[in-house]
Amino acid sequence: MLQTELGESSKPVQELKGATVRLVGDSGDGMQLSGMQLTNTSALAGNDIATFPDFPAEIRAPRGTRAGVSGFQVHFSSEEIFTPGDGLDALICMNPAALVTNLRDLKPNGLLIVNEDSFEDKDLKLAKLAKNPLEDGTTDGYRLIRVKMTQLTRDAVAETKISVKEADRCKNFFAMGLVFWLYGRDLTPTLRFIEKKFAGKTDVATANRLALMAGWNFGETTEAFPTTYQVPPATLPGGTYRSVIGNQALAYGLMTAAKLSGKKLFLGTYPITPASDILHELSRFKHLDVLTFQAEDEIAAVCSVIGVAFAGQMGVTTSSGPGILLKGEGMSLGVMMELPMLIIDVQRGGPSTGLPTKTEQADLLMAIHGRHGECPMPVIAAASPADCYDAAIEAWRVATRLMTPVMILTDGYIANGSEPWKIPDVQTMRPIAIHHPTETQDSKFLPYERDNLLARPWAIPGTEGLMHRIGGLEKEDRTGNVSYDAANHQHMVNTRAQKVRNVNDLVEPPVIFGQRSGDVLVVSWGGTFGACRTAVTQLQALGHSVSHLHLRWVNPLPAELKAMLAGFEKIVIPELNTGQLRQLIQGQLSISAEGINKVEGKPFSVGELVAKIQAIALKCDSQIATSE
Repeated sequence: MLQTELGESSKPVQELKGATVRLVGDSGDGMQLSGMQLTNTSALAGNDIATFPDFPAEIRAPRGTRAGVSGFQVHFSSEEIFTPGDGLDALICMNPAALVTNLRDLKPNGLLIVNEDSFEDKDLKLAKLAKNPLEDGTTDGYRLIRVKMTQLTRDAVAETKISVKEADRCKNFFAMGLVFWLYGRDLTPTLRFIEKKFAGKTDVATANRLALMAGWNFGETTEAFPTTYQVPPATLPGGTYRSVIGNQALAYGLMTAAKLSGKKLFLGTYPITPASDILHELSRFKHLDVLTFQAEDEIAAVCSVIGVAFAGQMGVTTSSGPGILLKGEGMSLGVMMELPMLIIDVQRGGPSTGLPTKTEQADLLMAIHGRHGECPMPVIAAASPADCYDAAIEAWRVATRLMTPVMILTDGYIANGSEPWKIPDVQTMRPIAIHHPTETQDSKFLPYERDNLLARPWAIPGTEGLMHRIGGLEKEDRTGNVSYDAANHQHMVNTRAQKVRNVNDLVEPPVIFGQRSGDVLVVSWGGTFGACRTAVTQLQALGHSVSHLHLRWVNPLPAELKAMLAGFEKIVIPELNTGQLRQLIQGQLSISAEGINKVEGKPFSVGELVAKIQAIALKCDSQIATSE
């Protein structure tokens, strides 16, 4: 029994470089919990990991229907990885709807494990299937393993006093135990999780533990699995790591930025998918001078942040596309007042309510132009879940140095995904220096007098001798008095625009991955980084002249960008929209580019990018050969 509890198998072990596993079932089947446990145990095993949770768009979709399918994909590897994987090595399905909506992603001869008990006539009807996909040839070409998970789980927990309904809720732990056995994952962290999660509910904790062990023992004793698999630890830079989710990393970055600048952190927000978890996470840290305010609406949320910024503290508001629209007037006021504040847009599919639980990159033009009048704002886009931490700190550093609101773009894929994060040593991090004037050398304080980067002073209200007017009407240069003078308005518009361009004086320029000139340059931004970098790496290994440039700041575009693009025959821009960065580059730099665009609510797969970029590269080769 001791060996079983430690997750040690007596069957032969096959070593793999990596594996991609997806668990799918009804939204009430606990697939997200199972996926996170697989993620955490793989991280503790030292693997590099990347995940992709996939939630149903409807909060309470009917059980067993295709609309109610929930999934969690985990890619764990002994090598550095940037994506949650393309084709699946193993697919675990809890019902027919989960199978038919996910089977196409399973590799040929991939492992297909199904809960056979959930393929009755009623289940097929809910999934709108005329025939059982386990019987009609649908699963031909895959290694199908039928497991009576529901009945085996009930048998395993029979010694407890829980009801049949409660017993059926434990079947995700049975599936988890089977997957843990299959890939040599240690059960100990999940056993600890069960005891903590269900503390005070002894029968439930016992049932889930028994179900987990039953799944493990099923794999060990059945003849269906002749071998187990092992993925060795990855070689990562030295340090202490933890698994981190994008929204979680963003919250940690905001708290770190507040500490580095000696400010209290205030989050004024209104809940919206997929940004709400930033509020949930920050609300846990009141003891670290974090104040969270769930406002009555998006307008009140952004206005509360304006007040906090005016008072001299760190103000942040979060939302997704629909809420960002409502915050537009407040953001414009922040730009006119020239106050440092952060606006976080966790992008989702649109327009209107759109696809609340699906990912997209279609808010870029709104982030840059979506306000009244000439209202420029710096925009930074995080590249991965862990990068959300650094993006938050960098955004606040720029906001306070230039005295301007800054928008941070992430997306549903980054926000809900996870990866290993090397915990930084905050003692070595550069402080965010902020100066609040305490007196004026002139007879009268000038609130819009500027420094070399055009930033105005951040005077705290109530400071003796620093009384000043502030608001949404156009300012007279230096004095801040209301001005309707045409020449002054032109000057102030130009000044605010130049201040945004001055971001380039504060941040590192992007770096080309690969040769600095050649056939094809792939330009990416935001969450497409991982798929683009992996695709380019594979194409370089095949001998193609392909390089990669990832943009962190999308407004302003880097000052060096035009010269960097000029060294390549073809510029290719993959985006989860219909070509918004491509419009910006072609419009601002007069450089033509070819887009790879997708708006399916899902991130790019590496395979689809490799195929499309390779076709472009081969066309370049053909044209060069013809010209020669």
